[in-house]
Amino acid sequence: MAVSIQYTKNNAAAVITIPVTKADYQPEVDKALKNYRQRADIPGFRRGHAPMGMIQKKFGLGIKIEEINRFVGRELYDYINTNKLNVLGEPLPALDAPEQDLEKGEDFVFSFDIALAPKVEVKLTKSDKIPYYRIEATDEMISQHIEQMLNSHGQQIEAEIIEEKDLVKGILTELEGDATKQEGVRVENAMLLPSYIKSEEQKAKFVGAAKATTVVFDPYAAYEGNEHELASFLHIDKTEVEQYKDKSFSFEITSISRHVPAELNEEFFVNAFGQESEIKDEESLRTQVRAGFREQFDPESDYKFLLDLRQKIEEKAGSVELADDLLKRWLKVSKEGKLTDEEIEREYPQMIQGLVYQLVKDDLLAEHQVQVTDADLQAFALVVAKSQFAQYGMSSVPDAILAQYAKSMLEKEDTRRNIAARVMDNKFAEIAKTLVTLEEKSVSPEEFGALMQAVEA
Repeated sequence: MAVSIQYTKNNAAAVITIPVTKADYQPEVDKALKNYRQRADIPGFRRGHAPMGMIQKKFGLGIKIEEINRFVGRELYDYINTNKLNVLGEPLPALDAPEQDLEKGEDFVFSFDIALAPKVEVKLTKSDKIPYYRIEATDEMISQHIEQMLNSHGQQIEAEIIEEKDLVKGILTELEGDATKQEGVRVENAMLLPSYIKSEEQKAKFVGAAKATTVVFDPYAAYEGNEHELASFLHIDKTEVEQYKDKSFSFEITSISRHVPAELNEEFFVNAFGQESEIKDEESLRTQVRAGFREQFDPESDYKFLLDLRQKIEEKAGSVELADDLLKRWLKVSKEGKLTDEEIEREYPQMIQGLVYQLVKDDLLAEHQVQVTDADLQAFALVVAKSQFAQYGMSSVPDAILAQYAKSMLEKEDTRRNIAARVMDNKFAEIAKTLVTLEEKSVSPEEFGALMQAVEA
């Protein structure tokens, strides 16, 4: 007997029957038993010399079941692949299959229920109108980004008068009255940032003070009793902080370090973009920054497009006939019993919608013979890397560093799989854009965020 299949009336499911004779599995059982005999440590016998009857009695049934299962699995999936059956989920043992006596029996018949993917006829045409939201960076975002770039290419200078964002160094000394306290706290290389001082009254004592002058202040009040900050500043243990409440200290200012942003001039453009770059003035810089934001935003625009496209596809597909009971049974098995029947009934409709969309998507990708190559993965990983650096204001990262960062991402299996899925989505989106009519709309990031919140609500 050969493997056979019996379809249901609507072809939404089928039963695959696999006959198994002793000749199908016994040679592998005998081979496995010989291997076990060679490796088995049986008390009273040298390794490899235990009687085969003893090996058969101890391991025979387990090996027989294992080899039968291996043979059945191989036959099942060979049949599915050879006949190009588009199976949904995984095959399940048939509910009405007779019990098998694997211990005493020699010939068996196994049956499996399979759910089959329907042919979903959905054609995308120019009459299908899908919105496409182009996210445009605001002038304020571009200005802020340029400000970050200027800051990153800035330099430290030594100032004479303290400003709020300066780094101030000096000698910190505990006072007793107006004099230095004997055996009191003294920090030779104390550092503080006026911008970090919480008390406006104490902060005002530093802002405007000159180098080589001394400020008298209350550190406990300055940092509002924060144990971590005070312990670090005074070089004491956190348990001692309360001892310094309402205590005065002097701070002799020895250095005022200030970060000065780069100026928007030729030197900046050369340092940021190289001598050969065409970016040589503010206008071309703003154009480049705007394009960089567009590159960051385009994947989000495509994602929203795919959501709207999916809704259109589901509407056009309408009701699809599936083997619902079998799919619900597979869902319960695949979740290892973690879902109740009520939860499955609740989640099933959404799962089917996703399934229909995936079938249409797969058909379209197959029709256009779409594949994801290593070059596709590397190109997209570079886009992701560039976007991640840009979030920190680093818009001119050397190509070698970007390439190394992208390579490291692709070496992680989960990241590589996620990138491959996104590349496939992008290819699907590009094909779909040529088939439907795009209704393009320019929106700000805030407007786009509101749109996505409405989708997720």
